[in-house]
Amino acid sequence: MQEIFVSNLEEIPDRGRKLFKYNEKEIGIFRLDGEVFAWENRCAHQGGPVCQGRLFPKVLQTLGENQTTENMCYSDDELHIVCPWHGYEYDVRTGRNNGHPNLRLRPVETIVREGSVYVRL
Repeated sequence: MQEIFVSNLEEIPDRGRKLFKYNEKEIGIFRLDGEVFAWENRCAHQGGPVCQGRLFPKVLQTLGENQTTENMCYSDDELHIVCPWHGYEYDVRTGRNNGHPNLRLRPVETIVREGSVYVRL
């Protein structure tokens, strides 16, 4: 495996991303609460460019006794990527789809050293 420089850490905003292409592989690098996560830019559903999708907090709902929504709010802890093709959502930290736990993004190993972000390919 080869270690490849992607970016200075400060260039990736918290709760933001940077897209990176090396040869034929596209990767999304995400920064969340000081941690860095990287995923192949390929949705587990049908191969769409998931890392280019919208980022937003997980929606939380409280259900009443009659199973109707009483309250909706956003999670402070979970940030999701939404694939622009079909709307499949994935947790930025785990790469898992909440609706189908067996669907997950393919991780890419990251290294943060001396303020620089690298991936291993």
